[in-house]
Amino acid sequence: MGGKNVKFTAADVTKSEDVQRYVNDAVNAFGKIDIFFNNAGIEGVVKPTVDYPEDVFDKVIAVNVKGVWLGNKYVLPQMRDGGSIILTSSGAGIYGGPNVSAYTASKHAVVGLMRNLTLEVASRKIRVNTVNPAPVDNRMMRSLEDGYAPGQAEAAKKEMEKAIPLGRYAEAIEAQLVLFLASDESKYITGTTQVIDGGMSA
Repeated sequence: MGGKNVKFTAADVTKSEDVQRYVNDAVNAFGKIDIFFNNAGIEGVVKPTVDYPEDVFDKVIAVNVKGVWLGNKYVLPQMRDGGSIILTSSGAGIYGGPNVSAYTASKHAVVGLMRNLTLEVASRKIRVNTVNPAPVDNRMMRSLEDGYAPGQAEAAKKEMEKAIPLGRYAEAIEAQLVLFLASDESKYITGTTQVIDGGMSA
C-alpha cells in the first residue's frame, strides 16, 4: 500500500518526541489534520491482580493511556475546527473482566479521556468519541485466549463465543463505524461510547 495520499511514520506512542514527529510528518505531508484515529494499544498479560507484573502494568498504561493522551495533546493544535477524534477503547472500557486489570483500567481511562476532551474542544466543533469493540478476531484475541487457557486457545475461544449473543467474534472490517465517526455524517455525535460487541453489553 502506498501512493501520494498515504504516508507512514513509525513511532513509540509513549514518547513525546515520537508523537510530535508523527504529527509534524502528517502536517508536512497533508496540511492541517481533519481526522485523528487514536488507535494504538496493547493487551498485557492474563494474570490475577495479586500476580500481575508491575512492569507489564506500567507498559500497558503507558501505551494505552499516556499514548492516547499524548496523541490528543499534540494533534489538537494542528486540527481544523470541525474535525473528528476517534479513540479506541474496548468492551473492557464498559464492563469488567477477570485477570486483565491493566487492560481494563486502561480502556476505562480512555473513555474518561474522551469525556474530558469532548468538553474541552466543543467550542471548536471538534467531536470526540470512543469505539469499544470486543472481541475482534485478531492477534490480540489469540494472545488473550492463550492466557486464559494455555495450550487450549481454541477451547477458550469457543467459551468466549458462548458469551456473545451473536455467537461469534467481530471481523476487523466490521469496525467501519470508525469511518462513520470520521465523516461529516456524524457531525452531531460527540462524547459517546460506540460499542461493537455482538450484544455482550446488552
